[in-house]
Amino acid sequence: MTDRSWFVAIEGKPAGPYPDQQFLGFIASGSVDRNTLVWTEGMSAWQRAGYVPGLFAPSQPPSVVAPPGLDQQQGRGLAARSGPVATQQGPIDAGNRLEANFNALPLFGRYLLYAIGTALIVTAPWAATSAYRWMVARIRVPGRPNLAFEGKAGDIWWAFVLIPLSLVVPFVGIFLSFFFSLLTIRWVVKNISSEGRLLPLSFTGGYWVFLGWYILLALSMITIIGWAWVLAAWTRWFCRNIAGATRTISFTGTGWQILWRTWVLSLVCSLIIPIPWMMRWYARWYVSQVTVG
Repeated sequence: MTDRSWFVAIEGKPAGPYPDQQFLGFIASGSVDRNTLVWTEGMSAWQRAGYVPGLFAPSQPPSVVAPPGLDQQQGRGLAARSGPVATQQGPIDAGNRLEANFNALPLFGRYLLYAIGTALIVTAPWAATSAYRWMVARIRVPGRPNLAFEGKAGDIWWAFVLIPLSLVVPFVGIFLSFFFSLLTIRWVVKNISSEGRLLPLSFTGGYWVFLGWYILLALSMITIIGWAWVLAAWTRWFCRNIAGATRTISFTGTGWQILWRTWVLSLVCSLIIPIPWMMRWYARWYVSQVTVG
């Protein structure tokens, strides 16, 4: 690979060229993984990086189909160009974003099962565990292939049952409900695995700060629009408190982005039929605002 220059597809658009050393650095950091489309001089077409000999150790192969619009001619055209327009230095920001491969109808169905299972209280642990397992398996994290959720319904079933039951206790019950909710969040984070191995992740956010965010979000509803900025800040806090990751986890979404998307979601969902597709649109965007790097 000496003296080669590499192009990388970011959200369907080619970026580069990158010299060998910088390109290999992207692989080491996870910015380029097995499923990233790459091209260099001598290749007949754009390929998943996992299929290029020498880039990765043998493991589960990436998907075969490459998206349209990236071919050998386009790659050579880029290689022939010169100047700052053709060269992009620095980290591959778009390649550091999480992706959610949610299909509309299955996502909507899982949401209904989760809502019904939680409402019945007794079935809440199984409904929640099933939903987490389905969703985590469809989230792609650069450098962390085959993500999965390993938690079992019987692990902390009592916490899921006590969340709604504690609300019947006057005043104290709401504090207990938040406490049990925090326990379930910590349980979810520590049960995420990659390629069959549990990741050393943990959620370190404190109870009182966690409760404070709930209160602030509730109060911000009075302002009609302020809740969106509170939600964005709360999500950033949540990401900062995931410990054990080898890379920094961040949320890049803004209050304005959350606000207008929520308005569109609400308006279109009033038509009933588009609900599953709008849920997918919103969920995919929210996940894509989480970056690692």
